[in-house]
Amino acid sequence: MMRPARLAVGVVSAGRVGSVLGAALARAGHTVAAASGLSAASLARAERLLPDVPILPPDETVRRADLVLLALPDDTLAGMVRGLVATESLRPGQIVVHTSGAQGIDVLAPAAEAGALPLALHPVMTFTGREEDLERLAACSIGVTAAADDEAAWNVGEALAVEMGAEPVRIPDSARALYHAALTHGANHLMTLVADCAEVLREAGIGHSERLVAPLLSAALDNVLRHGDRALTGPVARGDAGTVRKHLAVLADRAPDVAPAYRALAKRTVARSSAAGLLDTAAAKDLTELLDDSAEGHQDQ
Repeated sequence: MMRPARLAVGVVSAGRVGSVLGAALARAGHTVAAASGLSAASLARAERLLPDVPILPPDETVRRADLVLLALPDDTLAGMVRGLVATESLRPGQIVVHTSGAQGIDVLAPAAEAGALPLALHPVMTFTGREEDLERLAACSIGVTAAADDEAAWNVGEALAVEMGAEPVRIPDSARALYHAALTHGANHLMTLVADCAEVLREAGIGHSERLVAPLLSAALDNVLRHGDRALTGPVARGDAGTVRKHLAVLADRAPDVAPAYRALAKRTVARSSAAGLLDTAAAKDLTELLDDSAEGHQDQ
């Protein structure tokens, strides 16, 4: 694998992701030459994770860099790239990296036209912007995307990921949107699901709800990652329509905001249980009809 030379890194901007990745690159032996940041939180984060690094406007940060790290919200990324090109802040030979999961390298096309090497490096983890994120990088993967026919660029992206302590995984540019949708569905919606679970327990008067469900949810996650659909359990996978009916009734009464999500996920569980051979055709039909009837009844109210 090609190992990048020691690089001057410019971080735009020192948010939760940029500051941590900048610190990871510094730990690997690169030099963070400058960083940009406006908010008080970004400045405090940079002071903690990127000590003694000058805080400069984005264009000046980029001019000092061999490796430009664009750790920006998805909606501002394209405008920043165009702005850096328009101000002639970028130069041929620079490596320009963005960290967006949803974007591929097309968003970096203006930088590539200016002679830069475009890369997308998306760490598959959530960031707090604190020191512990540096250790978490060692247990995560980074989705690497480069131009399809540029093996040298793929190698540079993979080497940077390894230097930051993560495992590189090649993500074709054409797969980035679906890749990010899958990760969002799994991670973000899992958080919503767990928060709903704990809230419903609290509404039922059950204390220490997070402590109660932590072993159950941890085991469920471990089982599905190890065994896939064969790990499915519970009333839907068993075909227990009576229990599901009771759940639908009590949720409609006590947690109506949660009930639609329960129905939608129960229908997906019916489909996956059926495909895995855990649920016979008759039971799957009964459960699907029950869930559809419940949804129609809710809409009629």
